[in-house]
Amino acid sequence: MRTLHSMLLRNFVGMFLVSLLFFMLLLQLVDVFANLWRYLAQETSFREILRIALYYAPKCLSYSISPALLFSAAYTLGTLYRNNELIAILGCGVSLYRLVAPFLAVGVLLSVAGFFFEEHVVIATFRAKNELYNLAVRREVNLSNTNVTVTSGRTIYHVDYYNDKRETVTGVMILHRDAEGRFASRVDADWGEWSGTHWILHNCVRYVLTAEAKEMTRRPVVLYDAEDLDEPPATFRKTTRDVGEMKSREAREWVHSLRRSGLPYREVLTNYYSKYFFSATPFVVVLLAAALSGWFRRNVLLMNLLTALIATVLYYVTQMIASILAKNGYLPPVAGAGFALVLFLTAGTVLLKKVRT
Repeated sequence: MRTLHSMLLRNFVGMFLVSLLFFMLLLQLVDVFANLWRYLAQETSFREILRIALYYAPKCLSYSISPALLFSAAYTLGTLYRNNELIAILGCGVSLYRLVAPFLAVGVLLSVAGFFFEEHVVIATFRAKNELYNLAVRREVNLSNTNVTVTSGRTIYHVDYYNDKRETVTGVMILHRDAEGRFASRVDADWGEWSGTHWILHNCVRYVLTAEAKEMTRRPVVLYDAEDLDEPPATFRKTTRDVGEMKSREAREWVHSLRRSGLPYREVLTNYYSKYFFSATPFVVVLLAAALSGWFRRNVLLMNLLTALIATVLYYVTQMIASILAKNGYLPPVAGAGFALVLFLTAGTVLLKKVRT
């Protein structure tokens, strides 16, 4: 049995490495040609383009693992069926489950290794690639924001416009609540500026509820300088941060920050959970390739590759739809991130048990 597994793994690993290089090259070419007009417009040097491609290589490797596993597993098993070698193997008392066990083990190993590779290598290089690309094509990111509401403890900020370059806000309304969450005071201001430690508001009107809660006092204030207005400017910026460029710890802290500020966080939370569930994709595609490999008797190799590819595309589409539903509030974030994984793991296991041997 060990000899048989060694032979299968040699064929499998060889095909996997060739497929991996092919898909990596394909992704690099797609990225270069998709941005070629920007490079030409900004007269980006070949050296800069090459540096961008090198920083993008780890991400390409991460993306290529799953399709390379799918192709190599389907090809290896399809070749056994096509050459009728599987008849001899099964006739010797070797079950299909034992036969594909090394492939499944490789899928588990690459799923675990891929997660740590993503955390410690891909995220840093992909972030560097995006920064270098923005510099190369002179692409500026505007972080100014409009109609922003932020909750910070007992204080609620609402601004009509936040200017990120100047770190100023216009059309400001700030509500203060007491310990029981009831209204205490309100400040309306034409505009405000960040002093480095807190906000200074100009041309204000302050409303304060009296202790008896029977009347509201109104007092104009030319300059409202209160050190308790210390919510940092970064909170008011347009949300452009990408969970794909954050480590798990950073993404978790970002979710907590959005929740604390009262900003929408479902999309970020769904993407955070997806980082964990999506890492199991290599195991899923190997399972699907193994489960679908014994369902055909004609054009076995072609049909194995085709059906495995279709099943994997359906897996990605299902994951995308579930994530969209979670981001729009129709599913809990953890359900949206993990629905496709649970569904296709179950389907793959059932199909593998029912495959004809």
